[in-house]
Amino acid sequence: MKLLTHNFLTSKCLKRVKVGFPLGIVSKEVKEVKVEFNTEFVSRMIPKVDWDVLCTAAEAVGYADDLPKTVSPQYENDEEFLRKAHHVLFEIEVITGDLVCPETGVKFPVSDGIPNMLANEDEV
Repeated sequence: MKLLTHNFLTSKCLKRVKVGFPLGIVSKEVKEVKVEFNTEFVSRMIPKVDWDVLCTAAEAVGYADDLPKTVSPQYENDEEFLRKAHHVLFEIEVITGDLVCPETGVKFPVSDGIPNMLANEDEV
């Protein structure tokens, strides 16, 4: 699961949950997978990302130092910033672990890089 994906996931499908965002990450295996850098694509994704959540996720998987704490004011023209954002958003992958609902503590497993967000019948 890429950290970009994590930034959009919620546990709002659970009946006791009002917001369900951001999910906590408890990683067991994380790896880097090289992905071709595309300036335009990264630039278009930046406004859609909750930057504080991304920073927290990067910290949870051991990559806090790879990401600036704030969005560069002129990020569209800041290649160094875009490359760092690209690295954390697209190249850092949680292979195994759990995503944890911030309101209920329900754990959603991540296996082979795929988060299983299905809830038990009694939870929906």
